[in-house]
Amino acid sequence: MRMRRSAALMCTATFMLTLGWVLSAADGTDKSLQNNNQAERTRIARGFEINPVPLNLAGLDHDLVGLGSYIVNAVGGCNDCHTWPNYAHGGDPFLGQLKQVNVTHFLAGGRDFGPFLSRNLTRVPENHTLQQFITMMRTGVDPHSLHPTISPLLQVMPWPVYQDMTDRELHAIYEYLKAIPDATRCATVGPLTTQPDPTCVP
Repeated sequence: MRMRRSAALMCTATFMLTLGWVLSAADGTDKSLQNNNQAERTRIARGFEINPVPLNLAGLDHDLVGLGSYIVNAVGGCNDCHTWPNYAHGGDPFLGQLKQVNVTHFLAGGRDFGPFLSRNLTRVPENHTLQQFITMMRTGVDPHSLHPTISPLLQVMPWPVYQDMTDRELHAIYEYLKAIPDATRCATVGPLTTQPDPTCVP
């Protein structure tokens, strides 16, 4: 009798667990999916919080722009190479100052790496389709072939890291670049004694 009662209780428990799993799957409340969605929502929101420049969202995917900002500004460190000077005068965190990104030349390129000069990312969507951008990030092949005697591949640019991102993440970066203002790089970078533009003072 006890064995039959135990067996009945175990069957009931198994049925309830199975039913709960089925109902959960049926109403789309898979916990891992929920957690992933919530994590992305958090990154999207944070991306908009830390974005340093005005955005034009007309015709763009709001979520992709926010996610792209998160990747570009919090993960990828794109500002380190593609904005020069990186920070506004008086806003260099490495000098103990409150961080202020150089918004005037944000992602406009111009940082010198010997024979290489960082590119203007604000012009990427003008010159490349989404698929061309993804291919460039996956293969590293320089579509402009600016240094054919050195290599057909992008140099300094850490495309071997970016190539492992998902298509959605690369699409998000591209969408963010479409949303930011067009910018130009500094003609020269140095102290005010050598050039008059305060936004070009490192």
